[in-house]
Amino acid sequence: MKDLDGAGAPRTGAVLPDADDLPEVLLDLAVGHEDINGLVALRGRLIEDPDARWLLDRCVEALVRDMGRPGAGPRIPALPEELGELGRCFFVFVFVAALPVVRAYHRARGIPDDISRRTLADLGRHLAVHRRAHGGRGLKAPGWLGLHFRGELYQLGRLQFERAVLGTRMGEAAAAAGHSAGPGDPCLGVHIADFRGPLTPEACDRSLALAREFFARHFPEERYETAVCHSWLLDPQLKRYLPAESNIVRFQERFHAARGYEEEPDDDGPIAFVFGDRSLPVAELPRRTSVERAVGDHLRAGGHWYGGHGWFPL
Repeated sequence: MKDLDGAGAPRTGAVLPDADDLPEVLLDLAVGHEDINGLVALRGRLIEDPDARWLLDRCVEALVRDMGRPGAGPRIPALPEELGELGRCFFVFVFVAALPVVRAYHRARGIPDDISRRTLADLGRHLAVHRRAHGGRGLKAPGWLGLHFRGELYQLGRLQFERAVLGTRMGEAAAAAGHSAGPGDPCLGVHIADFRGPLTPEACDRSLALAREFFARHFPEERYETAVCHSWLLDPQLKRYLPAESNIVRFQERFHAARGYEEEPDDDGPIAFVFGDRSLPVAELPRRTSVERAVGDHLRAGGHWYGGHGWFPL
């Protein structure tokens, strides 16, 4: 794991809630009731395993180092499959152990408790996403949750916003269009979480209004003039299948497209987001909704989906 090798011993060992307190902590993070007992049992296995404790200490140390600095987080490794459920759930305990540090960072920034709670509750959502796809406990993309537990990303209404900087191509595209920001300037990455209701224009408008106020208030030293999004939801091919008044098309219309990014298709992403399991055979994808029909019919016709990229001024 980046930042683990040669980093030396952590300043302090990671501290986990005891078995009696852990359920309440997990419930505060929106972890489903069906996962609580199993995670408490895994805590006991982790505590008794010297190698797992060694890794826990160093992962927590790497995660909270440079708290709040965008792009400074560690690369989260994939753990060996032979660890089984402990390996699949290991980073739940990393995030629980890091919880006091990120909450202290939120308090120091004056971030309201309800925003802090809803942001960090994405841990429970990701456990639910894994359970929907695989039928059991686990975290599929713990590296993504590192943004939440490092003070880089916040849930503000329907959308999530990540403190980031404009890359070269996106920044050049914005600057070429006459925008005031360019490569290397601060931007807010817009992310669309599952299990958060429909992506209505009204919900997006409310999130954007919250974001403008939130970052001006709690990060006044950072001037955010640009919102960016990298998502298959911005693939312009969707307009061939969805009506102009659909939520997805209206979301796309907010953005200036930045082209020339994707050469390789990303069919797994839409399948995972829409159907919950990226391993589903294309021929068997359901057709219950307009989005399911769009994604599946396009693939069955021999087409592919690509990540879209866009920006708009804040």
